[in-house]
Amino acid sequence: MNYNLTQLPERTEKPREQGFTMVMDKGSSVREVEDFLEVGAAYTDIVKLGWATSYVAPNLERKLAVYREAGIPVYFGGTLFEAFIIRNQFEDYRRLLDKMGMEYAEVSDGSLDLNHDKKLEFIRTLSQDVKVLSEVGSKDAEKIIPPYKWISQMKTELEAGAVKVIGEAREAGNVGLFRSTGEVRSGLVEEILTQIPFEKIIWEAPQKAQQVWFIKLLGPNVNLGNIAPNEIISLETIRLGLRGDTFLDFLDLENVDDMFKPEPKVQGKPGTSMPRG
Repeated sequence: MNYNLTQLPERTEKPREQGFTMVMDKGSSVREVEDFLEVGAAYTDIVKLGWATSYVAPNLERKLAVYREAGIPVYFGGTLFEAFIIRNQFEDYRRLLDKMGMEYAEVSDGSLDLNHDKKLEFIRTLSQDVKVLSEVGSKDAEKIIPPYKWISQMKTELEAGAVKVIGEAREAGNVGLFRSTGEVRSGLVEEILTQIPFEKIIWEAPQKAQQVWFIKLLGPNVNLGNIAPNEIISLETIRLGLRGDTFLDFLDLENVDDMFKPEPKVQGKPGTSMPRG
């Protein structure tokens, strides 16, 4: 870091299982990747080439080489996987992963209706070649999956060989884990956490308010995904309590001068309604 500050939360170090940040590349040029890595490499654990952008993006192999030289693993978005399997080209997809030297693959079913047993079969097969990230949730805003089904699918996909499961939100953060407004489905998240290990989940959270919500709930070392390249530094400051949204969350207020301590919250009187947390 550039200077010393006390009372900062401890961040895990790369390679890490917790505090994992997945960045979404939606078609960056080689030069843009080089500029991003100059400031963001230390805070980025993995990069997803969003949906099927890798099919049309020029200089793909050069871009992959730049990420590789920086020690940042890259993987193709789950929609590309779905585009291959709906065309009966699963073996072509496996050959593509091998040709591009991919260490990771995403298995998802957000854009098509895929039998879950078949999805597990794809996970088992791909996990023989690469590390599998398995995405749970639909890209269809009208399709509400009940919590028990999220939990069941996450459990079985981890058992099938996925190294982590991803909670679907799309690049906009308005489906799956979130309502169309971007509000977190907090009950869903809390119920998932009763059954699925914290470190095994990557929560897609492209919006700042969503990132803040997860960090306040689970601390600075929560796994977050679908982060825009130009938001990577911003996210790290939120994780460290160096942005207004989490400024007081990680301070030892006993060691803060009284003049700076926040006013105690006033408890509501019996029978009055209190704002939801």
